[in-house]
Amino acid sequence: MDCVEQSNADAEAPSVIDRYFTRWYRADMKGKSCEDHCILQHSNRLCVVTLAETHPILQDGRTIKSINYQISNGCSRLNNKVSGKSKRGAQFLTDFAPLCRIMCSDDKEYTIYSCIRGRLLEVNENILETPNLLLEKPSTEGYIAVILPKFEESKSITENLLTREEFESVVSKRSLSQPP
Repeated sequence: MDCVEQSNADAEAPSVIDRYFTRWYRADMKGKSCEDHCILQHSNRLCVVTLAETHPILQDGRTIKSINYQISNGCSRLNNKVSGKSKRGAQFLTDFAPLCRIMCSDDKEYTIYSCIRGRLLEVNENILETPNLLLEKPSTEGYIAVILPKFEESKSITENLLTREEFESVVSKRSLSQPP
């Protein structure tokens, strides 16, 4: 009897993401339909940028050909070197700063943006070697980057983002307006 009760308790336990992070969304990034981003905000104000479940990369069984953190000739997110308590050397990002470009096997390219203002603490170099992490585990091991907003702005960074309920409403309206 105890085994049955234990398995029910395990099934209902929230994931680490659901337990410690608040999910925020940016729908139709830069006016591009369905290019949705998800920001996981921890109580210590760290934000993890991931793809929303509805992003085209995660749909239709796409495969990833390449991921490039080289934004321009003079700017690579891989060259971000952070040190010390005050995070010296971190690149400062605005809401629409590109983080990386992802090329899919069907030759469609998607730019992933930061969605929030703050210092870039880390990019996920593991997805360069194993791009399938982005497809299989987008909220955990397949994250794009970690950003630390300024302390003064940590409450206001979510003003332009959608809650899970608001995002689900946008997605349901989107599916109603698209022809079958």
